[in-house]
Amino acid sequence: MPTGWLSGGKRLHVAVTMSGFVGFEGFVMKKRLSLRRKSFAMKDKQFKISSVDALSKVSDYLISLRDEADVIAFYGSMGAGKTTLIKNLCHKMGVTDEVNSPTFAIVNEYVTEEGESVYHFDFYRIKKLEEAYDIGYENYFDSGNLCLIEWPEMIEPLLPEKYIRVDIKHGATDDERLICCEIVNE
Repeated sequence: MPTGWLSGGKRLHVAVTMSGFVGFEGFVMKKRLSLRRKSFAMKDKQFKISSVDALSKVSDYLISLRDEADVIAFYGSMGAGKTTLIKNLCHKMGVTDEVNSPTFAIVNEYVTEEGESVYHFDFYRIKKLEEAYDIGYENYFDSGNLCLIEWPEMIEPLLPEKYIRVDIKHGATDDERLICCEIVNE
């Protein structure tokens, strides 16, 4: 059961039923999104990238935010460059494994040269939140290891209160990308 924090340090327990209803503390709401508090950016930085080589600037920035959050959520349309950026980031972090999008496996584990695990999720094929529970998403998100998520919109209600959001949009040319990174704290 996902949880969140209420003001005053009290834990909020949320239950999502098969019909999409969400219940908490004896109340039931029809819209799951109405439970999410408004997010705000603590830090944000924008990049205009015109080549794959220029992704290192974005990766360096994301690595500099590592102490802020363990989950990085990558938003972007199909072909925007989510996996390419994750490959670059993993390379910069010293991952020695081959980095590929876990489209069918849902999650891949990579190991850095220092022996740290990095988890790479692709939730594109998730149809229901229950599927994320089935793979034990909370064990990964709460592990203290870095979690890189493609298609986080498929499991948005399950994202932790604090995470790094990366939005990737196509630019004016085929090679250009506009990338915005921000720390979300809900």
